[in-house]
Amino acid sequence: MKKILITGCFGQIGSELTMRLRRDYGNDQVIATDIRRIEGSPLLEHGPFEILDVMDQRAMHRLAEKYQVDTLIHLAALLSAVAEAKPQLAWQLNMGGLMNALEVARELNLKFFTPSSIGCFGPETPADHTPQDTIQRPTTMYGVTKVAGELLADYYYTKFGVDTRGVRFPGLISHKTLPGGGTTDYAVDIYYEAIKRNRYTSYIAADTYMDMMYMPDAIEAIVRLLEADPARLIHRNAFNITAMSFSPAEIAASIQKYLPDFKMDYQVDPVRQKIAESWPNSLDARCAKDEWDFAPAYDLDTMTQDMLEKLSKKLGSTTA
Repeated sequence: MKKILITGCFGQIGSELTMRLRRDYGNDQVIATDIRRIEGSPLLEHGPFEILDVMDQRAMHRLAEKYQVDTLIHLAALLSAVAEAKPQLAWQLNMGGLMNALEVARELNLKFFTPSSIGCFGPETPADHTPQDTIQRPTTMYGVTKVAGELLADYYYTKFGVDTRGVRFPGLISHKTLPGGGTTDYAVDIYYEAIKRNRYTSYIAADTYMDMMYMPDAIEAIVRLLEADPARLIHRNAFNITAMSFSPAEIAASIQKYLPDFKMDYQVDPVRQKIAESWPNSLDARCAKDEWDFAPAYDLDTMTQDMLEKLSKKLGSTTA
């Protein structure tokens, strides 16, 4: 990678990945794009930014040519809970935007990355230590677009030789950017509420397990996969990756190690609960470890400690 174009730069992943890549490759080497401009964002201050609607393939092609990029990272998409509320829009954006990005990568011979998700699995998928290659019958529109996206990225590699790469992200937890409508968002919200109110009402049931990952590990995984030797990659796209699996009750217990008075109660949201129950409890990430040396650094307690420290500073609290 020498020059990189990122779509959806203001999202939860894009905002942190853009800054990491600019640190690694240089500010002018990473072009951030999104459908809107967010004034005051550091992404506008530390490198090029362009407005881009990913549904406009010609505009994407023009920007890739203008900046002479060699890598395209496509992040723009609707997430699980929002996609389920707007399924037709989710299909149009998630699949139409992906097809446009892949076409630009094909036309300009670009390295290509796009993320999949644990949302690509369904109720018939083995729930524990979910294999890399297994049944995928999702029951949400978000999941349908993720499975289709995995297959489409594989197709562009085998049919056209596009250097496509991708991972299946678990729920992502970050102290820098608020989540954007995913089922696993409770695992971010809970830390904010722990600092602000010392209590949290979970919309996911206490004993519901889902895979999770701290954002520094997620960003490192993207960089490591993009830099990996292609000769080692057997799967190329949709690698299972994970760092930890926990329930709302367990994340509450982890917070109580640092904030003993923290309280948790539950008002389960049937829509998001149903989505959560259709996803795996834990993923088998051996293929990612074997093919490109994936290795997360954070577990639940080390993540909790770091989240509480960082959010205490961010929110101006001395609670943690």
